[in-house]
Amino acid sequence: FNGEDFLQRFRGKSIMFVGDSLGLNQWQSLTCMLHKAVPNATYKLTRTGGLSTFIFPRYNTKVMFSRNAFLVDIVQTSAGRVLKLGSIESGKLWEQNDVLIFNSWHWWLHTGRKQPWDFIEIGDEMIKDMDRLLAYEKALNTWANWVENNIDPTKTEVFFQGVSPDHANGADWGQPKAKSCTKETEPVIGSSYPGGKHKAEIVLEKVINKMSKLEAVNLLNITTLSQLRKDGHPSFYGIGGHSIPDCSH
Repeated sequence: FNGEDFLQRFRGKSIMFVGDSLGLNQWQSLTCMLHKAVPNATYKLTRTGGLSTFIFPRYNTKVMFSRNAFLVDIVQTSAGRVLKLGSIESGKLWEQNDVLIFNSWHWWLHTGRKQPWDFIEIGDEMIKDMDRLLAYEKALNTWANWVENNIDPTKTEVFFQGVSPDHANGADWGQPKAKSCTKETEPVIGSSYPGGKHKAEIVLEKVINKMSKLEAVNLLNITTLSQLRKDGHPSFYGIGGHSIPDCSH
């Protein structure tokens, strides 16, 4: 990886990651690799709300991260927080970038205190909850329509990070006695995952393959490779330590 060559190629351009903490990890990684390549170049790092921007003034290159775990909108109403599966008002922030890298899945499974919405809106209907995989698919279809209606593939390159799998159940990789990724030090041997293809990845591929502008989105599909890496999570060893092993990042 030649970071200085990268910055020369992206002189005057903007790159935006949009998604949850998996997208954040990728944004952090890229900015660190670029800064390492040109350690004496000045930079500006700003954060406004959920938008973080890292700028290299010498190259006029922006690398940004917009935190948006669902891609579709969550709005505050008198009834509570509403997850709107058919709305992407926040997409206005994504327009006019040269590269967009999206990701979404992990937050669709949250319940209780970690669930950031109270109701789901589907068309004119408001419901308390629904099958999360189906909700994910409906949101992805809204996102796909947004891309087709708002992005010119000759001007903007669009990527979608494939679903990042967790390893919370050893039965998925053929070791029922393993309850999580804790103490896992070797990958799954072979090229297929005993637990089968990730359901959310199947949905993501289905949505992207239905798009009329197939060339508009590049799927970064390393989900199966990531499934094999049951040893690849921070476990208890993330920054500051964890009381519960992190088997999702």
